[in-house]
Amino acid sequence: LKDAEVIIHNADFDVGFLDFELAQIEKETGKKLGRIADHCKVTDTLRLARQIHPGQRNSLDALCKRYHVDNTARTVHGALLDADLLTDVYLAMTGGQVSLTLEVNQQQSQAATQRKQVNFSQMQLKVISASDEELTAHQNMLDHICASSADQCVWQQLEKQ
Repeated sequence: LKDAEVIIHNADFDVGFLDFELAQIEKETGKKLGRIADHCKVTDTLRLARQIHPGQRNSLDALCKRYHVDNTARTVHGALLDADLLTDVYLAMTGGQVSLTLEVNQQQSQAATQRKQVNFSQMQLKVISASDEELTAHQNMLDHICASSADQCVWQQLEKQ
């Protein structure tokens, strides 16, 4: 992320979680990491949309509709799909790149060849599992959703497959 630009819709929400995770890593390792904003530029598309369209709905769905971005595949919130939609919305809002051609200048090409390879096989990833209490609370919530939606709980339907 160093010196990158991170584009997030409703950034305050996500940045809070990211900053919390950095703080947890600091506690565990003693290494000073700071906040996300110390490492990269954070662009909040919700804030930008409110400046461009004050007094209007500026949810991701509303922006997709306003900028004619097809979001018919978005039936539920999903980070990867939302990121893809946000790409198109951001470009439409900012008048950015409208053509996805493969024009690469020499400077970009040189930057690409200077990237470092990371050996992930040597990394120890922390696996966080839900506690028995959390699993029980989750199952209770699913049962409640299922009961109040005439057995239309998607999560439980997927688990049965």
